Amino acid sequence: MLLFFFMSVTSMKEVSYKVQFKNPQATELTKLENKSLVRYIYVGTPTAEFRKQYGAETRIQLNDQFAEVKEIGEYIINERSSMKESEQGLMTVSIKADKETKMGIIADIKQELRRAYALKISYAATQRTSY
Repeated sequence: MLLFFFMSVTSMKEVSYKVQFKNPQATELTKLENKSLVRYIYVGTPTAEFRKQYGAETRIQLNDQFAEVKEIGEYIINERSSMKESEQGLMTVSIKADKETKMGIIADIKQELRRAYALKISYAATQRTSY
């Protein structure tokens, strides 16, 4: 009985990380309210498991797949179409990028998001503890 209760109230992580990232630190953070409306883009170097195949350069992960910048638009369209029509305009894209990621990659991602009309963007960060 206890196991059933635990399984029914626990949500499992849907994505297994193929890139590793350390979130940058920030002083002004806001928690995302409705996580079902959030779609994630992960940016970082491949984990040790994938480094031999993909190298040590920065990669983009969409769901459970490595992707190129040009694939982001199609990803957003597919994710938006899987949502209720009333929620599509509320979709937020959260970029979880390693703090060492070059700004050019982030700018390219933002440009693709703009082309796909995904204009609500958040950046994952951790609370800065000291200056």
